[in-house]
Amino acid sequence: MTAQNYSIEDAAAGDLAAIVDIYNSTVAGRMVTADLEPVSVADREKWFQEHNSHHRPLWVLKKDGEIAAWFSFQSFYGRPAYNGTAEISVYVNEKFRGTGAGSLLLAKALEECPRLGLQNLVGFVFGHNEPSLSLLRKFGFEQWGLLPGVAEMDGVLRDLVIIGRKL
Repeated sequence: MTAQNYSIEDAAAGDLAAIVDIYNSTVAGRMVTADLEPVSVADREKWFQEHNSHHRPLWVLKKDGEIAAWFSFQSFYGRPAYNGTAEISVYVNEKFRGTGAGSLLLAKALEECPRLGLQNLVGFVFGHNEPSLSLLRKFGFEQWGLLPGVAEMDGVLRDLVIIGRKL
């Protein structure tokens, strides 16, 4: 993607259906999310409302007006002592995978961390999700933990990698 044909902006309420569609497109592959069935827009409304531009943003990357990917910061562990740490998520529309959309969002996230008061970013990624692990490693993330066999999907136990970066 080139700078001339994409924008990164705060997600608006009207973007939620596309955000959910992108999320749901990953469910069947059993590589990105631990949800086993698609979620509804109503299921994600509370989650959407927990985001705001000054503390825990939710961004959409639009290319020619279409949502190509989204990125969220979520509070980690829900207690005030962890306010300097955020969990991140990156989801890319199938049509735009491999175009650099995830890298564009991750680069913006790293630029914005000082403004957001963040000192640490963490991700929870399945051990068999090498594309996501590679993306995060490319941006200096390291494995901080491993939870072996904690997820069961279709009778297969899957590891969860805790990957993080100090800023």
